[in-house]
Amino acid sequence: MSSERGKDIAEESSDHQQSVTPSRYESQKRRDWNTFGQYLKNQRPPVALSQCNSNHVLDFLRYLDQFGKTKVHVQGCMFYGQPDPPAPCTCPLRQAWGSLDALIGRLRAAYEENGGSPETNPFASGAIRVYLREVRDCQAKARGIPYKKKKKKPTSSQGKGSTADESSSTMHFS
Repeated sequence: MSSERGKDIAEESSDHQQSVTPSRYESQKRRDWNTFGQYLKNQRPPVALSQCNSNHVLDFLRYLDQFGKTKVHVQGCMFYGQPDPPAPCTCPLRQAWGSLDALIGRLRAAYEENGGSPETNPFASGAIRVYLREVRDCQAKARGIPYKKKKKKPTSSQGKGSTADESSSTMHFS
């Protein structure tokens, strides 16, 4: 009987380990948070997280550009504005707008999960939104493909109220 009990405990612990495995998003968020923290520590002088502001975040985003893989044509390039250039050029590789946008979303969440206040979140500042919009527009022009905001589908209410699924997934603050 003790072998059965040991087997049950082993199964419980393996189940517990599987349920603790973080999602891909959570793993990426933690990795991004650690990378940003390391970036702040490597500044001269080092910057404490409590002293971090949107300028540090903007500097971090510009720093990341050196590791980008997206060709962004400069205005003087003969391929500027062409979606599929026929030959290589010397234009720089940059971080893609979508990657930066997703990164900021993860860091914004991580900041608050690590005790930061939503009111002081440097990743949520207007300067960051403006920077991301400029990057998006610049990259769209360089490729000759205008960015089109996805239109939200209109919600149709049939007067019957919300379904159980809708009401359970909606959080209300009072």
